[in-house]
Amino acid sequence: MITQFTGSVKNSSLEDLATYKEGGVQRLYDWLATVDVRLTRWMAHYGILLLRLSLGIVFFWFGVLKFFPGLSPAQDLAARTVDLLTFGLIPAHSSILILALWECLIGLGLMTGAFMRGTLFLLWLQMLGTITPMFFFPQEVFTRIPYAPTLEGQYIIKNIVLISAGLVIGATVRGGRMVADPQTRKPKNIRS
Repeated sequence: MITQFTGSVKNSSLEDLATYKEGGVQRLYDWLATVDVRLTRWMAHYGILLLRLSLGIVFFWFGVLKFFPGLSPAQDLAARTVDLLTFGLIPAHSSILILALWECLIGLGLMTGAFMRGTLFLLWLQMLGTITPMFFFPQEVFTRIPYAPTLEGQYIIKNIVLISAGLVIGATVRGGRMVADPQTRKPKNIRS
């Protein structure tokens, strides 16, 4: 079967057209694969750094808010939680200032990359404290226990993401890193 085209291509067969289309599709596929490899390498190279910086910004920002009474939406709940955890030994005003300083230290540690083991220890310890209102004050954390959180409950539940980010960052403190192409890295002799 012969197909008529305008211009210099006349009487091309459908087979030639199919071959041309396959070549174009292959070139597009090759270009997309190249872009994908470059993006994946970029993400592997910068992903942990950006995760650490963004997590540091969040902690520092939330910590700074606690230095100014009434700006942190979790301030009251946090003060009552610390009061219960310390059996009333730390007054509410002092506990908020301690939390503010604690979160700012976590934020600065993450943003600078300094003292990462200590910073991550403070992060995980703080995260344990942030989960406790779910048990101490469930009526304030849920509108329907246990599946419909209030705004405060959502604020607490999102900490699962912060904990996971801390775990990923923690995997790098001994030199771990992301690898863009696992086929290029052969695992060293690792003991279970």
